[in-house]
Amino acid sequence: MGRKKYVFDSDSFNVDRDERKGRKILSAALKLFAASIVLTVVYYVFFSLFFSTDKERALQNENRMLERMYPEMERKARLLGDVVEGLKVRDMKIYEEIFETEAPELDRILDMNLLPLTDSIADEDIVRMTEAKADVLMASAEKVEDNIRRIFELCGRDSVPMPPMHLPIENFSIPMTGASVGKKMNPFYKVTGEHEGLDFMAPLGDKVLATADGTVKEIVRSRKGPGNVVVIDHGNGYVTRYAHLQSIAVARGRSVKSGDVIGYVGMSGSSFAPHLHYEVWRDTVMCDPVNYFFGSVSPEEYANMLIVSVVTGQSLD
Repeated sequence: MGRKKYVFDSDSFNVDRDERKGRKILSAALKLFAASIVLTVVYYVFFSLFFSTDKERALQNENRMLERMYPEMERKARLLGDVVEGLKVRDMKIYEEIFETEAPELDRILDMNLLPLTDSIADEDIVRMTEAKADVLMASAEKVEDNIRRIFELCGRDSVPMPPMHLPIENFSIPMTGASVGKKMNPFYKVTGEHEGLDFMAPLGDKVLATADGTVKEIVRSRKGPGNVVVIDHGNGYVTRYAHLQSIAVARGRSVKSGDVIGYVGMSGSSFAPHLHYEVWRDTVMCDPVNYFFGSVSPEEYANMLIVSVVTGQSLD
């Protein structure tokens, strides 16, 4: 048996060595790449935990501020909700007190979307639903028209005096509105008591005007209590009372027209500051004067008057 001969091939040896070297380089590169990714993740986690960017710091400060403000904002939201509900009740009473009729009410169906959110509804169903909604609208419109017609009839009768709807102060602005009727804090005794009118904060000497046609029923001059007072009988059960006057410009028994000057703003009697205390009575029942001014100011001003008069917790007398 002959011996096997091996022949040395220098070219194939060089190829094997190059392949091993290439694999080592590729493995090292992959390890370096993986290590760089790991380091990047570690650096990101480290900096995100211990360092904040300017934007992050600003957001964190804003969140802390909002956390401090949230309880107060929540309290104010609840207060405004209560005020809105109170305004709804007061608006319903306006028709009853002034126009002797029920306030018009729209059916809740008007706030609903009668048609489903689909395009597969049948034509006859669309017609039926539309007719139903139209009937509701027509019925509501007729009710509103009947109320408006009755209001104009009442206002047009010579035998029915107009309610006291003129503002009692010249150059009125919303900041002049003070506390209205209800439980208010007395400025002198710091206890809660029944406030029977609406305070108008005005400078000393400003004109005080009659809020409707009528006859001066009573004149009071005093240094105590409501101070100098003018009482006007407007007929139809309405009586208005103007207190804490600096001086009086009318006499008992005199007839006055809406807008006539009857006195001047003062702080006579027990008054904390110059103002007019104004009251409205109907058949010996106390009314809220704010309810009678919707025809003398814009809707926005009237809404603001209602809110201010409700939330003002302290009277001026």
